[in-house]
Amino acid sequence: MGDDEITLSRVPGFRPYWSAATVSSFGSAVSAVAVPVLVVTVLHASPFEVGLVNAAQFLPYALFGLIVGAYVDRFRRKPLLIWASVGRGVCLGAIPVLWLTGLLNLWVTAAVLFVFGILSVVGFAATQSLLPRIVPRSLLLAANARVDQSDAAAQTVGPALGGVLVGVVTAPVAIAFDAVSYFVDAVLLARVHVVEQKAARVAGARLRSDIADGLRWTYGHAVLAPLALSTHFWFFANAAGMTIFATLALRTLALPAAVYGGILAVSGVAMLLGATAAPRLGARFGAGRTIIAARAAYPIAWAAITLTTVTLGVAASLATVVALFVAFAVHGAAAGCENANEMSLRQTVTPDALLGRMNGTMRSANRTLAAAGAVSGGALMTVAGDGVALLAVTLVFAVAVVVAICSPLRTNAVL
Repeated sequence: MGDDEITLSRVPGFRPYWSAATVSSFGSAVSAVAVPVLVVTVLHASPFEVGLVNAAQFLPYALFGLIVGAYVDRFRRKPLLIWASVGRGVCLGAIPVLWLTGLLNLWVTAAVLFVFGILSVVGFAATQSLLPRIVPRSLLLAANARVDQSDAAAQTVGPALGGVLVGVVTAPVAIAFDAVSYFVDAVLLARVHVVEQKAARVAGARLRSDIADGLRWTYGHAVLAPLALSTHFWFFANAAGMTIFATLALRTLALPAAVYGGILAVSGVAMLLGATAAPRLGARFGAGRTIIAARAAYPIAWAAITLTTVTLGVAASLATVVALFVAFAVHGAAAGCENANEMSLRQTVTPDALLGRMNGTMRSANRTLAAAGAVSGGALMTVAGDGVALLAVTLVFAVAVVVAICSPLRTNAVL
């Protein structure tokens, strides 16, 4: 255990915060398998409909992200996060209930996930803005890496567990496990020790001006602006890619849910390794350079998936499955290396009073483009087929790399 970890363990409030994040991550990893299986195999959605359902989770970021970011800076973040977790638990818990009563269909599922997405807007803006109030900024990289390690561990075990649960108790019931995780998450968050005071508002301050301040800071900052733009492209490509892959794996290749979950689990193992290395890589090469190097791995991984589909065909051969496992391992390792460095960079350069708006602004744009990516991926797959759709995803990932390289990120040696 390094010096940062020893110091971090003594920070009041971090342990329950970390525990809450870990529990929630495990539940979400189960749903990462259960929701696509529910939509594709239980509700029999077309590729385009899969994209629409995926987009329903992201659309609230486009509609409410900027507003929520402004309000997060006006209120105490811990209570917002607790109630957002409770609400998300209720939403996911409704899915198995509706299924058991025969009321669940594709559009009801999309509506439930839309409400879930609204609460996620609040939850993510609050959690990303709360951590710098719990942990000193000098320890943010170590704290973010610790949270990423838990998330990666969850994505290692969770998908495999999700695949097994789906096979044993069906997809809707498996989603109930994620619902329970959000209630546990809320209980743990209530134990977080943090001193928060309601932000003082300037007389006459209006919501519109608060939102404008957040936009100016995010897209006017020399480092944050290109980082944001590169990340926006990444979210578009990732949502499109995962939409295409879910349909390709579960329907075209007809992979069992356990194998589909296993592929995602391998990505989680690689992410854990990447998250473990993230603090040292950031300290050695700088946050900006680490982000660029990791981001360059994504088009390589998706090019491999594309070539596998084109050269080996769509038969679920051993070679095809092995190639998918390797490609997702590369994808996961890159995510583990870059995420803690990106979050720490964003949190370090942004004043506390603007954290909610910066996080809300970036997440709003990221998830809006993710919604567009999910729909576009499903539509392109329907019209042009697997190979063309995967090639397009690879190219957009490459654009994200180019934007990052052609920016001050490449010389940002230290946080």
